[in-house]
Parts: sequence; structure tokens; C-alpha cells
Amino acid sequence: MAKLSPKKAAKIAIPILLGFFFVTYSITSASAAERLQIWHTIINADPFWVSISVGLGLLSHWLRALRWKYTLLPLGCKPRVLNSFFAIMFGYLSNLGIPRSGEILRGASLATYEDVSFQKSFGTIVSERIIDLVMLLIIIGVALLYQSKELLDLFTTYQINPFMSLFILVVLIGLFFLFLKILRISNHPLVIKIRNFFEGLWEGMQSILHMKYKFPFILYTIFIWGLYICVFMVVKYSIPELDDLGFGPLLVAFIVGTFSMSLTSGGIGIFPISIGVVLQIYGIEKVSGEAFGWILWSSQTAMTVVIGIVSAILLPVYNKNQIFE
Repeated sequence: MAKLSPKKAAKIAIPILLGFFFVTYSITSASAAERLQIWHTIINADPFWVSISVGLGLLSHWLRALRWKYTLLPLGCKPRVLNSFFAIMFGYLSNLGIPRSGEILRGASLATYEDVSFQKSFGTIVSERIIDLVMLLIIIGVALLYQSKELLDLFTTYQINPFMSLFILVVLIGLFFLFLKILRISNHPLVIKIRNFFEGLWEGMQSILHMKYKFPFILYTIFIWGLYICVFMVVKYSIPELDDLGFGPLLVAFIVGTFSMSLTSGGIGIFPISIGVVLQIYGIEKVSGEAFGWILWSSQTAMTVVIGIVSAILLPVYNKNQIFE
């Protein structure tokens, strides 16, 4: 069994440790009365609205599986929807344990059971992530029109710069393309293998430019992100204290919550805290705000764990006679 390098071990351990730190901080920063009230709010949340939010979250994952096929079609791959869905949920499950591993596992899972190479499969996932980041930036732009002061204050407080994230992504793609050009100069067998891998990855990333069905892809993207926001809108009805909370504050909470998910494994600890901080700006008590965050996080995470485990089990069963090298 290969040993993890210190650098790789740190990349896995740090987000997990941060998650436990924020969970501990969330518990210890509240008084005994506040902790009791948060717990009381969570266990008395209306299960109907929480169930609806879980259903909407699951539907967004299913639509993501349907959307994925449009980036794979130009590569000559016509994946079965269940394989795409199982691979996505298995990947999400992996992210909860080992940060950033889900995309790799998702690409590898599909490559195992569908006629597409891993590098091309992974390349389409990179393209999806770029489109999703652009979509998030559009949502931030809409939020700035209605909640500019609050959102800018939060970005300043937490040193979040979404436009810098996009810039870094563009630079990395440029460096990747330059690296590919340099690889083409050498004829060394090892370099050729590396070049073939990255060329396949680049081909997968370019597939989004050659899609025949661009409009359905865009439509699915809008629906996916719309469902993400709807999950927030629906859960608020499970807590009576949030009934009058408007769309603007929830949109700001959604944006900050989305960024917080990347700080720890699956947003553990930091997600409820960040949601609570945002809602306090709008006059919502800390207890209700953090309870809202915990309900959102725990219900969606529980769904991911259950469906992810089921997907991991069903993938080889569903494809028992269909395995590609």
C-alpha cells in the first residue's frame, strides 16, 4: 500500500481538522442556554419542509447527471444516466471524507463503466466546474444589485474575492495549455505518456465548445442553480422565526454558504456559523440563524451519505457485465 506524502496528507487532514475546529467553536461560543435553544429549534423544525428541501437537492444532482451527457457526447460517449448519477453521488460522498477527491473518483467511476477515458471524463468535469463558477458569479452580480452593502461587507470581513478566483482559474488554464505545448517538443517515452494524458484532459475540457445541444446544457445549469437556491428558500419555512425572511438575505446567505463549503470537508462546522453570521446582519437571532444552517447542512449531508453509499454499492451491480479498461 502506497504511503501518503506529507503534502498530500496535509491536504486531506487540514480541511477535516478545520471542520472539527469550527464544530467545536460553534458549540463553545454559544452559552448553555443558546445551545439548548439551537437544539430545540433543530428537533422541532417542520419535517415536511426539510424533506422537500432534501428532495430538491436530490433533483439537482439528477439534473447534473443529465447535463453531464452533453459534454460527453462530442467525445463519442453516450453514458447511461444512472451511471452518471451514481458516479456523481459517489464522488460527493468521497468529498466528505477526502477533500477534492470527488471529481477524480467521479471521472474514474464513469471511465470504468462507460466507453470514455479517465482524462477525457475528468476534463469534462473541469469544464463543468468553470461553468458553475461563472454561474455563481452571475448570482453574486444579481445579489450585488439588491444587497450590495451587506454582501461587500461580508466579502471584506472574510477576505473573499470571487473575481480573483475566476482570474486564478483562467491563469491556471493558460498555464496548462502552455505546459501542453512544451510537452509536444520532447519525444521521451515518459513525456509522451504524460502528453497523451494531458491531451486527453484538454480534449475533455474542450468538449463544452463542441456541444451540439448548448441550449439544453444552459437550461439544465440554470435549473441546477435555481434548485440550490430553492433548497434555502424551502428550509426557512421549517423554522417559524424565519417565515418573514426575504429573498435578498437568503441569497446572500446562499452565496456565503457556498464559499464556506470549500473551506472544510463538506462545509462541516463553518457552514452553520457562516449562515448564522449572515442572518444576524438582517436581525435574525444567532440561535435561529445557526439552527437554520445546521438543518440545511445536516439534511443535505445525510442525503449525500445515504445516496452516495447506495451509489457505490449499485455501480458494480448495475454494470456487472460492462467494464472498460
